[in-house]
Order: sequence, then C-alpha cells, then structure tokens
Amino acid sequence: MDEEVLERMYQENLEERIIICLAEMNHFSYEKAMDIYYHSKLSDKIQSGLEGIQYLDHKVLAQILVDTEKELIKC
Repeated sequence: MDEEVLERMYQENLEERIIICLAEMNHFSYEKAMDIYYHSKLSDKIQSGLEGIQYLDHKVLAQILVDTEKELIKC
C-alpha cells in the first residue's frame, strides 16, 4: 500500500471513532452524530489535513467539536 492509501484509511477510521465518541458523549444517535460531524468545521480541517489536527486523539477531537461548534450540538 502506498502512503496515500494508508492516510485515507487512517482518516476514515478516525472519523468513525470521532462520530461514535460524539454520539456517546452527548447521547445522540449515530446518525445525528454523523450529521453534526460532517457539517462541522472540524470535519473540513481533518479532510484537508490542515494544521496536522488529524493526528490528535479522537476523544480530544470530539471534545473540540463540542466546545467550538456549540450551534451544531444544539440542533
């Protein structure tokens, strides 16, 4: 496998773990957590690889989303 494939697999697994953590932290359905995540600025940063944010722990990233994008959580 080349580096791009490995990076994409890592990112997909990270996104899955963030969504599960977000759902469990806030007692949301997985569908709602997925909707929140994919509409977040955090998702955009992770997908673009900005600032190396994708290498933080999934629990930290879920908490960052909750703390910085409260308008999405309230929906």
